[in-house]
Amino acid sequence: MKIISEKLIRSLNISPKECVKWIRESFAMKKEAQLPAKISVHPADMDFFTSMPCLLPKNKNGRMFFGIKEVHRIEGAVPSLGSDMMLYDAASGELLALVDSDWITTMRTGAVAAVSAKALRVNNASTYGFVGLGNTARASLLCILEQEPEKFFQVKLLRYKDQAEQFIERFKAYSNVSFEIIDDIKDMASSVDVLISCITSAHGLFVEDESVFKPGITIIPVHMRGFQNCDVTFDRVFGDDTDHVKNFKYFPQYHDYNEIGEVLAGRDPGRKSEDQRIIDYNYGLALHDVVYASKIYELLENQSVPEVKIEKETEKYWI
Repeated sequence: MKIISEKLIRSLNISPKECVKWIRESFAMKKEAQLPAKISVHPADMDFFTSMPCLLPKNKNGRMFFGIKEVHRIEGAVPSLGSDMMLYDAASGELLALVDSDWITTMRTGAVAAVSAKALRVNNASTYGFVGLGNTARASLLCILEQEPEKFFQVKLLRYKDQAEQFIERFKAYSNVSFEIIDDIKDMASSVDVLISCITSAHGLFVEDESVFKPGITIIPVHMRGFQNCDVTFDRVFGDDTDHVKNFKYFPQYHDYNEIGEVLAGRDPGRKSEDQRIIDYNYGLALHDVVYASKIYELLENQSVPEVKIEKETEKYWI
């Protein structure tokens, strides 16, 4: 059994463009995969352990992988949020690897946001807004910029402490983006083509008056929070998997719902007019995690990977 640490994964220098490619591949195989809904338990207050299993179909090498990712949040732990995966050979039952999944979770989440935004945005969209400027937002913009290096993006950042300035510094090497820092989310909601929210917690709605949102806007709430008033007023709602979003409070009231994978496959046009306002809930699928882990495993398969105890890094790394 291999122990695949976050440090080892990062040593592979997997590009954001490759991450986007893997997301498209994973959505393409979704109908053939076995993807049960997540199961969560709560040991105390807001703490949780969430189990995320997925069985992939045979890949081009004739191999079948099964993986189960365990995501946990424990108040007071360092770090408080983490994830690990057990990756199996589904044909033999052999446990192939124990995988630190923190990098995988961040990059596949960012890649899904980038792919979804491109599929659902208005024609000639170039103005993006970001709320919450941590690793997930960084991963999202990396994937956005590198999946379309020929396109120039104007990016608005909602000010919070000094995070916007740090965010801009991170992307100083990219010539296809400019930044503007704003102080009011309403200004962002009324002016951007795509709004990506990476805030992990929210009390109430970010913009209570839904009429503020620009006609033709696409909203991607990465952590599902703060935009519930859009659920019943926007023209279209998408999700990454119906079984994962069907228990959302307003699901029965969604207008013109479908899965984002149907758009990527060309079976749904996605946006039906330039004025439609769309919200897309990508709840986070084990499908993507296991695809990433299986590809990383195969990249490392012929390398000597020590069988040592996995150790979590206590200092936050930045994408």
